[in-house]
Amino acid sequence: MSKFWQVHWVTRRHAAEVSDHPVLKEWVDLDVREEAARIDPGDVFFTDPNYQVDPRLTLYTTRSAFAHLARETRRNYAGDCCLFFNFLWQWDKNWCDAEVEDFLDFEDWRRWSPRNPRRIGGAKWDRELSALARLYKWATAKRYVAANPVVMREVLGRHGEMVSVPAQRAKDVRSSNVKWLTPRAYRLWRDVGLRGYTADGRRDPSFRGRNDDRNAAYSDLLFSSGMRLSEGGSLLTFEVPALEENMKRFFDGRLAKAATKSRRERTFYVAVEDLRSVAAYERTTRRAVIRRAQAKGVYEAMDDIWVLEKRSGRQRSILHLWDENGQSVQRPLSSLDVEDRQRLFVEGDGGLEPLWLWLSQDGRPFQPHSWEAVYRAASERCRKVLDCKVAHPPYFTPHMARHSFALKMLVALMHAMDKRFGLTPEERRDFRLLYGDAWRMVKDLLDHASEETTRKIYLAPVSDLQIRSLLLDEADPGANELLARIAKMSERVLDSEAVV
Repeated sequence: MSKFWQVHWVTRRHAAEVSDHPVLKEWVDLDVREEAARIDPGDVFFTDPNYQVDPRLTLYTTRSAFAHLARETRRNYAGDCCLFFNFLWQWDKNWCDAEVEDFLDFEDWRRWSPRNPRRIGGAKWDRELSALARLYKWATAKRYVAANPVVMREVLGRHGEMVSVPAQRAKDVRSSNVKWLTPRAYRLWRDVGLRGYTADGRRDPSFRGRNDDRNAAYSDLLFSSGMRLSEGGSLLTFEVPALEENMKRFFDGRLAKAATKSRRERTFYVAVEDLRSVAAYERTTRRAVIRRAQAKGVYEAMDDIWVLEKRSGRQRSILHLWDENGQSVQRPLSSLDVEDRQRLFVEGDGGLEPLWLWLSQDGRPFQPHSWEAVYRAASERCRKVLDCKVAHPPYFTPHMARHSFALKMLVALMHAMDKRFGLTPEERRDFRLLYGDAWRMVKDLLDHASEETTRKIYLAPVSDLQIRSLLLDEADPGANELLARIAKMSERVLDSEAVV
């Protein structure tokens, strides 16, 4: 018998893989059975400690609003539910037997019990509670549980309306865990952690990292644009802005709505030097792994790919494809989610090539969630290499790239409005009426639903640093110098010191 509830993902299986599998070889028509059961690749399902699948939970993950959440949100919520299911199981209870007291006991265990060595804070608890509240609201409506074990209460919403929220929401959620890296601290982390340099800026001959130019290019892209991990990680080659021979400092591209967390199409901006890093990766490492994969017949063996014939429409956003059955189909780019994008190929000079930008060593699409491990390894290398070299070796995560981008843009925009443009108070008022203030601009760049989210979660912890007062010095500092000064005033803005 298994020890825990577990989460599983339905994946696409090639016919050759099924026929060679010791268990699945008797199920050569597995794809037909799954289609008849309306099970699609990317769907989530649970197994209990007895390896049993509860069809009610599968109905929830595949035929409710849960199925339309972003992939990373589904991954997190499914794991959160599993934690609670396992908590109940140790008391001989199934998920559908949960009562209000069980939630109280679970909260005590997760947050305060001295018997739990891995207690969590208010923010993590609120996410777990959201995952469970969503499940049990659906289960109550379906009458799979006698009563909703998540107690709800009415509160005044953002726009004056009454909304229901879980009564056990944490009251100690703090944004103080938000961290930022200044541009120079980021460059130190990238060069040492991802590129394999030593503390004094030389190439480390003992560094055995692979795909260092790919990893650095991806990280530069996130730091420059503020994209989320999965948004930057699921880009297609033709979505990367094309380098032009001009004096532009930034280039703009478009994110398709189905590939974003908000399901809204939006523009992103990339600095020219970071775009050059991506272009260099495409010309070298990416081209090499594609050639190796083609030589091994990796792409020809795939039977679930879509081959792009052409693009049409005003923005060339209608894709004309040959699907896995050899049929000619049209798909709007905006409708393709992260999983669909991994199926897109084009016929190149040497054969089939993936349109997915970031590739693994074997030439297949590099999964977005795998970037977390790349960042952890880079931070660990920084800790080892820079120990005793700098007082605080930098660490970094993909989400910190968004924090850092937001702070960098806020300072740059405020600096531009209040000092660089030399605007009078009246001109600043007119400018803000026309374009909005810096907070609003950063909110749009981050793709937040409201400015309140931007202020409270990302930037409010440094809003009391009185940035404008820093602009009254006799010299006119640039945005990077302002960030360095802010870092000295806030322990959560991480800057790099001189290397010893």
